Amino acid sequence: MRKSVIGFTAVATAFTLGLAACGSDNSSSSSGGATTTTKAGAATTAASATTAAGGGATTAAAGGGAATGKIGVILPDSKSSVRWETADRKYLEDAFKAAGVQYDIQNAEGDKTKMATIADQMITSGAKVLMIVNLDSPSGAAIEQKAAAAGVKTIDYDRLTLGGSAAVYVSFDNVKVGELQGDGLIKCLTDKNVANPKVVELNGSPTDNNATLFKQGYDSKLNPKYSSGWTKVDDQSVPDWDNQKGGQIFEQMLTKANGKIDGVLAANDGLGNAAIAVLKKNNLQLPVTGQDATTQGLQNILAGDQCMTVYKAVKKEADAASAAAIALLKGQAPSSTGEVTDTQTQKKVAAILATPVAIFKANVKDVVADGYVTAADLCKGFEAQCKEAGVS
Repeated sequence: MRKSVIGFTAVATAFTLGLAACGSDNSSSSSGGATTTTKAGAATTAASATTAAGGGATTAAAGGGAATGKIGVILPDSKSSVRWETADRKYLEDAFKAAGVQYDIQNAEGDKTKMATIADQMITSGAKVLMIVNLDSPSGAAIEQKAAAAGVKTIDYDRLTLGGSAAVYVSFDNVKVGELQGDGLIKCLTDKNVANPKVVELNGSPTDNNATLFKQGYDSKLNPKYSSGWTKVDDQSVPDWDNQKGGQIFEQMLTKANGKIDGVLAANDGLGNAAIAVLKKNNLQLPVTGQDATTQGLQNILAGDQCMTVYKAVKKEADAASAAAIALLKGQAPSSTGEVTDTQTQKKVAAILATPVAIFKANVKDVVADGYVTAADLCKGFEAQCKEAGVS
């Protein structure tokens, strides 16, 4: 992979096994689902089939020593965002294979009962570490409670499980993600010289703690605007991040507003694309935000249909999570860059948080340079737009 040109701080070094936490001075910031404390000097920043590494039950892990047992990973779905199967699965598999540990990665496909069943099967079949992306906190906490009773360590991947018992939480600074989205919509509407714009907010799933944090971030930027001339026309959450439902909800918003909408704060690229499809049907084009820097989202930006997205370097997140899982498999405490407070239990949870980056047309090329998407995939059918944006 070419060296990244995106301004991530040195969080990758903190992700390696055995790295001691830096410094002793702490700084805290409160968020809707968690209070984040960062150690000084630390960076704050498809298929559903089972895949398992070969080899016996006991294999050598990175960093010395022996790792006994297996690592189980349960991804949430393949519908809300393509990243889970196209990026997370790949990077986790690569890391586990490189470490020579046994693993089992499955996808719950948005079904809480299926996720619980997969977790039971993984525990029964010898998983000693279980990494989950919860579908909601109650069901996630139930899985973690059952795992703990069986002596299995758990990791919250991407989404914090409120009321859970994870040994470590690996994600991005999700309030920051929302702040970038809010700032992005403000920039796009300002650039278009829209006076006192009318805005709708198409939020993520109400059962996803991350969606709560995203909204906290963008509302912190948009609420002052609503107090000084801007209008929030509508504000609705989309159950289960379902893009089809998101499109239906947005169409109802547009109809209710008689088409008088100037900007859309969409919580991710999937919801953004659902809104864009409705806008195109009504011969409208206006600023729409997103998140995840999906190929489709980036193409929408190149085409002028989406004003920005948020890039989260999934490889850094996956590498951090796999390193933590391997450490736990070896009976070691995983390294962290700080901690968050579970606002349901007030429990401190060790955390590794990476920094997201706002992507506009001018820096779409940076996502390609970072190796997250290829120019060939991105530019198929968008050759002229890629050339204009400096993508090669």
